[in-house]
Amino acid sequence: MAGEPAPTRHPLEAVLMHRFADPALLTRALTHRSVVGLRKPGGGQADTDNFANERLEFLGDRVLGLVIAELLFTRFKGEAEGQLAQRLAVLVSAPTLARVARVSGLAGEIRMATGQSVDDADAILADACEAVIGAMYLDGGLAPAEAFIRAQWAALVDEAVAPPKDSKSALQEWAQGRGLALPAYLVVSQDGPDHAPNFVVTVSVTGHTAAEGRGKSKRIAEQAAASALLDRLEGARP
Repeated sequence: MAGEPAPTRHPLEAVLMHRFADPALLTRALTHRSVVGLRKPGGGQADTDNFANERLEFLGDRVLGLVIAELLFTRFKGEAEGQLAQRLAVLVSAPTLARVARVSGLAGEIRMATGQSVDDADAILADACEAVIGAMYLDGGLAPAEAFIRAQWAALVDEAVAPPKDSKSALQEWAQGRGLALPAYLVVSQDGPDHAPNFVVTVSVTGHTAAEGRGKSKRIAEQAAASALLDRLEGARP
């Protein structure tokens, strides 16, 4: 109606290059489960499923993987499946997602319980970034989500000329090069809802203290643990 003020838009919409038809989706994507509580015991659904970002994170993870896979398929025409898979693993990893969240300003918009901080919590930042992608997909389809992903990941795709070596392979080569037994991985715990599980894995190499990694799958947690141990063994890597 003429004379009425325009509705307030979320400051992230400019960065996302998308105006939400349903702003509640974006709010939900930026809401950590600590704000609305944990799942109820006995398998019942709590407010976490309806008002936090875990389900959107599940969807956004799949959308991100599809867009990045197509981008790599087109960009690196001469590479085999294994090389493309290595690139994909790095580009959809928690550290990369957290980096995008910080650069885009998304990190400062996450709603968390009082006393908690996202400053050094890559997992929380990564989850929120995926959830925002999922929210964009639900609100406007693949086009706006893809546009955001391509804009934010374009420089990251071209950072390395050669495909990155996955951390598990690199750690195995490090151990073999020194005549040590292969790294040993152990699943310490698995919790979280079925649609957003959390794995904690440790990895150890003979003569060295074990390192821990976390992730939404055993594979991701193992890669994170291997990366953490390599950082300790070789010094901080870029």
